[in-house]
Amino acid sequence: MPGIDGFPPPTPRTARACAYAPAMHTVAVLALDQVIPFDLSAPVDTFGWARLPDGRELYDVRVCSVAAEVSAAGGAFTVRAPYGLETLAEADTIVLPGAADPAAPLPPEVAEALRAAAAAGTRIASVCVGAFVLAATGLLDGLRATTHWAAADALAERHPEVTVDANVLYVDNGQFLTSAGAAAALDMCLHMIRKDHGSQVAGHAARMSVMPLEREGGQAQFIVHELPPAPAGATLEPLLRWLEANCDRDLALEEIAARAGMSTRTLNRRFREQTGTTPSRWLHRARVRRAQHLLETTPYPVERIAAQTGFGSPTAFRERFRRVVGTSPRAYRQSFQAADQVRPRSH
Repeated sequence: MPGIDGFPPPTPRTARACAYAPAMHTVAVLALDQVIPFDLSAPVDTFGWARLPDGRELYDVRVCSVAAEVSAAGGAFTVRAPYGLETLAEADTIVLPGAADPAAPLPPEVAEALRAAAAAGTRIASVCVGAFVLAATGLLDGLRATTHWAAADALAERHPEVTVDANVLYVDNGQFLTSAGAAAALDMCLHMIRKDHGSQVAGHAARMSVMPLEREGGQAQFIVHELPPAPAGATLEPLLRWLEANCDRDLALEEIAARAGMSTRTLNRRFREQTGTTPSRWLHRARVRRAQHLLETTPYPVERIAAQTGFGSPTAFRERFRRVVGTSPRAYRQSFQAADQVRPRSH
């Protein structure tokens, strides 16, 4: 029979172990103006689910801000912050949700408080475009970080001292952590809970959040892998359309060059100039795009999709697909296939 919050009732042995419970860990979630609601609620809920087997809480989660109230992104409601900025100095972990305008100037008092907390050894984590807040303090300089894939280029351009990796769900540098889109905040928070209190507590928090403790793949599977475009009016534009339409064929570089009416050497140079990549890489990306579409919209087996996308063999298809998308064709299909395309089980 389940006990408190889904844990089994404590036995005398677990009760004795819980008598030596760790000290309460304070998590400060900083709500800046125009805070993104899900970014704010994800760490509040996930840390809130962390319990010892006897039901005792492990984290004291406090929402704090510069002002008593801040607007949520979109203006649908306001967020009342019970705690002020001084909470950052008292916290063991600080979480920075994203805001609607990630490029908005960071209030000097916030930057100063975050740097002071970091100097004291406080763990600081960002959610989605909250990485812009953390990067603005200079604390990510020289480190690897992530953010939502759609904002990754902007983060890299705004903060060139930060190595931005748009292909992962979160990055743990020890004291500083960053997560990708808002849902990746759950992955990052579960990771921190597991580091703090072990897999049993983290697993329980994952179940209560209806999340796997670890997700396969990374952020790359959610990225729309656009083909490198040619500039408007570029001479290669007709060739690119032909390549996309014929990507199921085994196309040698010589055949592509003949189609374009140029030598292979000239073709490679023009491709670099107009798309920033090689014909081979462009063609592989086109094949992966078509494979994604087939996985999402058809029940075809991997062998058939490999043949229809020009990969030659299922093994080559799986290897290239994982390299580009970050997960397997099967896992991608499970995540993105429309419900009406799922084959009924045989009885």
